[in-house]
Amino acid sequence: MKRGFAASEQRRRWAATNSWPATFFITLCCLAVAGGLLQKLVTPVWLGMRANEPALRSVSNLGSAGPGVALALLGGFRAVVADAGWIYLYVNWEKRNLPATDALIQLVPAIDPRSVYFWLNGARILAYDFAAWRVEAAGGRDALPLDQQDRIVREQAGRALRHLGAAMTFHPARADLWIERANIELNQLHDVAAAAESYRRAARQSDAPYYAARLYAEMLRRQGRNAEALSWLVQLHPTLPKDHEAAAAAIVLARIRELERQAAVPVELTYRSPP
Repeated sequence: MKRGFAASEQRRRWAATNSWPATFFITLCCLAVAGGLLQKLVTPVWLGMRANEPALRSVSNLGSAGPGVALALLGGFRAVVADAGWIYLYVNWEKRNLPATDALIQLVPAIDPRSVYFWLNGARILAYDFAAWRVEAAGGRDALPLDQQDRIVREQAGRALRHLGAAMTFHPARADLWIERANIELNQLHDVAAAAESYRRAARQSDAPYYAARLYAEMLRRQGRNAEALSWLVQLHPTLPKDHEAAAAAIVLARIRELERQAAVPVELTYRSPP
């Protein structure tokens, strides 16, 4: 009795395990038929969406995927399609497939521009990874002349900044976008003045982390604009919670004192911190 039951159960499990290829094949056939029938309907809708949405207008070379994406967006699956695209992007990124990764960096946020994650990480890949890959493909840091390396780095930084600019049309008040812009300007372009302005813009946003304001003051100091840095920190310090580690009120006060000493500010005119 038990042996008969075991054999029956084994057959049931075998059937369940081995039936999925047929089911998958049938599903693909149905989707292919449905796709063919809907192609004429979806294509003009896709063209209309690209005409009306600035982000989608910037996407090129989608080929036959375009109408498929449009169908998914019409069905309300914008986030799902974008997430799947990002996974595919990561697969290509691991393989260092620059053309495919580049195309997906443009496509994914065009599908779902609401996610700042896509914009930020796309900009980082454009600025840092692509620059490194291109330098390596051109002979490497030891063989490629410095001026050519610098040209590649600047080209990729420019592309990353334009990508962040597109992100800001959807998220104009996000501090993290301004911080990422400042980091690229500082680390890749070595433009301290531009980075200072971007950190300042970041610090003015409602979601700004405390360190953005400190970085702006540091950029001012690097430019020799110590008086402006002192004024900024004096205005900043009273707004910082003393019991919040990230606010680093004690560090800000120490920088104020250092700038006052450098400027030989008379004791009676030094900053008086609130109790």
